[in-house]
This record gives sequence, C-alpha cells and structure tokens, in this order.
Amino acid sequence: MEGVGGVVVTFKEYVRRRFALSENGYRNFVTSTVSVVVHNICLMLPVTVLFVLVCDVMGGNVYDYGLEMWQYLAICAGILAVIHVTFRWQYGCTFFRTYRESSEVRIAMAEKIRRLPLSFFAKKDPTDLTTRLMGDVAVQESAMTHWFPELVGGMVSVAIVSVMILVYSPLMGAAALWPVPAAFAIILLSKGVQRKHSDIKAERMLEVNEGVQECLEAMRDLRGNNAVGTYTGELFGKMDGVEGCEIRSELTTAVFVVSAQLILKFGIVTTAIAGAWQLTTGGIDVFTFIAFLILISRLYDPMSMSLQNLAAMISSEYNMARMQEIENQPVQTGTTEFRPDGYDVVFDHVRFSYEGGARVLEDVSFTARQGEVTALVGPSGGGKSTAAKLAARFWDADGGRITVGGVDVSTVDPETLLSCYSIVFQDVTLFNTTVRDNIRIGRRGATDEEVLAAARAANCDEFVDALPDGYDTVIGENGAMLSGGERQRISIARALLKSAPIVLLDEATASLDTECESQVQAALSELVRDKTVIIVAHRMRTVVGADRIVVLADGTVAEQGPPRELLDEDGRFARMVRIQRSSDDWSI
Repeated sequence: MEGVGGVVVTFKEYVRRRFALSENGYRNFVTSTVSVVVHNICLMLPVTVLFVLVCDVMGGNVYDYGLEMWQYLAICAGILAVIHVTFRWQYGCTFFRTYRESSEVRIAMAEKIRRLPLSFFAKKDPTDLTTRLMGDVAVQESAMTHWFPELVGGMVSVAIVSVMILVYSPLMGAAALWPVPAAFAIILLSKGVQRKHSDIKAERMLEVNEGVQECLEAMRDLRGNNAVGTYTGELFGKMDGVEGCEIRSELTTAVFVVSAQLILKFGIVTTAIAGAWQLTTGGIDVFTFIAFLILISRLYDPMSMSLQNLAAMISSEYNMARMQEIENQPVQTGTTEFRPDGYDVVFDHVRFSYEGGARVLEDVSFTARQGEVTALVGPSGGGKSTAAKLAARFWDADGGRITVGGVDVSTVDPETLLSCYSIVFQDVTLFNTTVRDNIRIGRRGATDEEVLAAARAANCDEFVDALPDGYDTVIGENGAMLSGGERQRISIARALLKSAPIVLLDEATASLDTECESQVQAALSELVRDKTVIIVAHRMRTVVGADRIVVLADGTVAEQGPPRELLDEDGRFARMVRIQRSSDDWSI
C-alpha cells in the first residue's frame, strides 16, 4: 500500500497513521473487526433455519429435512445463545477496549504536547489543543467503536457470503450483488464534497469555541469598554454560521448515503427478476429462489449500515489529521546525563528567528557568570526575553551555540536542563488549588516549613494572612482571587523554593509596587548568591545592583559591561537611565 510521499507502507502502518492508533489500538481494531464478522455471520443463521422450515412446511422433494418442532425450537435456542455470546464478545472488543484506548491516546497526546518546543504553542491556540485532546479523540473513539469495525466487519462478512452465492449460482449472485460496488462507488466518489463540508463545519466550530473562551477570559475588558453586546453579537453570528454548516454537511452526506442505499434496494428487484427467469427455465427450484430472496434481504442490512459508516469515516478524516499532526511534530531530544563544569551561561554568536518570521537575534555573544547578576536591557522587541528563553532551551537557536558550564544546551534533554533553572515570568500561571500547593510546585517534595520560608522571602505573608484560610485558601483558576502583584509573588516564591543554580527573571517584579519590589529584591539578593542570575527588565532600578549589563537592540548586543562603566561611556544604557529618571519626576 502506498503511503504519504510514495512510501510503501503495510496495511497495519496505514491504519495506525490514518486513525492515529497506538500499537495496542491497532490490535483492538483487528479483534473488533473479527468479532463483528463472526457476529454478522451468526446473525445470518436464523435465515438458514427459516429456509429449512419453509422447505419442511412446503414439503419440497429436494429439501425435505423432516425436523420436528422441538428440534426447531432447540436449534433456535442454540442460535440465540450463539448470537448472545458473539454480541457480548463484539461489545467488549469494540467498546470497552476502545474506551481504554481513548484514555491512553489522550494521555499519550498530552505527554507528546508536554515535550513539544514552545515554537509549536506560538502557532496554536489553547482552545485548539483542548479540542484535539477532547473533541478529536472523542471522534476517534466513535470511529473505532461504531464506524470502522462495523464497516470493515460488514464488508468482510458480506464478501464471504457473496463468494458462496456466486459459487452456487453465478447468475443469481451477480443479480443480487451488483448494487454493492455501485453503492460504495457513490459514497467514495462523493468523498471530496463530503470532506469539504465536514472540514468547513469543524473549522467553524473551532472558531466558536475560541470565541466563547476569549469572551469569558476578556469579560472584564469587554464590560469596561461597553463592548459586550458587540462581541456577543458577532459570536452569535458565528454560532448561526456553525448551524448552517452543520445542516449543509448533514444534508450533503444524507443525499449520497440515501442514494447509495436506494441503489441497494434495486438488488432485490434484479434478484427477483433473475430468479423468476431461472424458475421458468428450470435453472433453480422454488426453494432456492425463496432462499435467495430471504438471504439477500438480510445481506443488505449490514451493507446499508456500512454505507453510513463509510460516510462517517470520511467526515472524521479532518479530526484524524489533526491528531496525526500532533503525533508528527518533532520533539526536542537530548541526553539525560548533564554534568556541567559550573553554571556559566555563554551565548556564542547566537542567531534566532521565529518560524516564518524576521530575525530576532543576530550574532549575539555574552557570558552570564555564576555568582553574578547579568541584566538584559534594551528597547521592546530587542530580543531580551527571547535570549532568556533560549538559555533554557525553550527554543533551539538557528546558529551559534548556547552553553551551560561548557555543555551545549541543544544536546541536553529539556526537562533535565530545566531542573537547573528557576524561572519567573511576567505572565504568571497559577492553579485552582491552595496557596501552599501553588508554591510547592517549585519543589514537590518540599516540607511545609520550606514552603513557608520561601513564601516569607517573597513577601507573601502580607496578603496571605488576609485570606480566609491563609496558605490553605483555594485561590481560584489562575489565581482569580489575587491581584497581579500577589500572583507574581507566589511565582517568585516557587522559584526561591526550587533554589536551582541558574535563575531567570523575566520582568519578575514588574507588577510589584516600589516598596514590595525593594523587599523582594533584597530577598533575591540573599538567595541567588553563588548562582547564575539573568534578569530581563525595563525599569532601571530593577538592574541597578546587577554585576553586568547587556544591552540588546534590534537583535544585537549594542553594548555590555558593568553598570558603572556603561554609565561613564554615555551610550545607550546611560541614555535609558536618564530617560527613566526624568520620567520618574513626571506628574499630571
């Protein structure tokens, strides 16, 4: 079988890639398909019993089985028992195992997403990723429980019976089976149209989900700007658009499926015509004719359902492709053995640009030494935050090298590398749990005493004491109960608790007032001793105690050195200090 790019792949690999299945998921699919085939064949057994009964009642000379009524009852009971057993087997294989597979797929996708570089998240909205984890996997679950095994199982069981019919009577078999390929051809030839409508429907639904989440997150700003009505009006318009897409998609699919199912019904007509002609010519007897009519009416039931399942599989291709996109994303890899010679962070002619964007850093070289505070300053968009994140391998540089203790960070597993970093960003993320547990994220095994010590060092006592349950207060989603400064102090407490040898502070005190900032900086100055500290800041008072200043402008190092030397040189850094000092005296 030919796969993507002309590469020949096995059926197993094709199914796994096409439906984003794990190895265990593929085995479940095979077992489910076999169980469906066995169950479908068992469902045809009553037709055989009915044929025998008709022959006995009509007293045919050729087929006179002479069975007693109790024997028919016994056979029927046995068939019911077999059908029950095969149904239970099919249900267990198709549903229970698939539900477990869905759980494993979600965990595997979450694990894969956790290992992806940040460049991937810059291109994806959180709502999109949530939809993939929940909605797309749910579609896969439906495909593997209701659609695909039933489709393949129905086709295999019908193929088995079809061979038997054709061997027994080629003419009657051809008259009965010609609608099957014709019906499937209608569905397959309409694939492009169905896929187009289902893709549009899925994209519109994603837009609505993103709009709802954005509305909830931005409700404060919408109310503050009296824009709630305008925004919700646009959102309702998107919802109406989704409804229209849903109706068009369903109608389009229904037109082709119903047409294909209608073609199947013509098989009964052609079977009757061919059978009548055979009867008149003596080709078959009346019992065979009756048997064909009964068998064909039963044979078309799984085929009719298979046509619906085939259409559903076509509509699910969009969801499967989105899951496969996650699976195909490259992850950052590296050794878990990390033994640096100290913790100096060295940028050596580093170049970097975001995917599809302009160059952010160009030939950047500087050293952040252990035991010193290195401050990255400069105008917005100069590359300060990017450089700090490259140091922690949130992205990989396009050129040059970044080393920690002489070890190239691109050769180290990201999680192993990050174990040596304590990081505080301007945008803080908190969890809907207690203050204590939010701080303990910095070091999961920390004792309550160590958590409280880090909290006091970050000046958290001031606001925590006012909370209803102190450090055991649940602070809401993303710290909804707290102010920006309070949330940031919790983030600082996390970093202090982790106490890693390298500290990255990206505008870590931006949301703090002057008094609190001074207190936190005093705590930081004590706790970052003998560590490599990189500070990204706009406010000059934040970096006044730094050992080294690196001025980044337009993605290059404009100047670097100790603060006093740069002030004496009267360059960019000196001008920035003067501008901020003059703005401090500005008032309305």
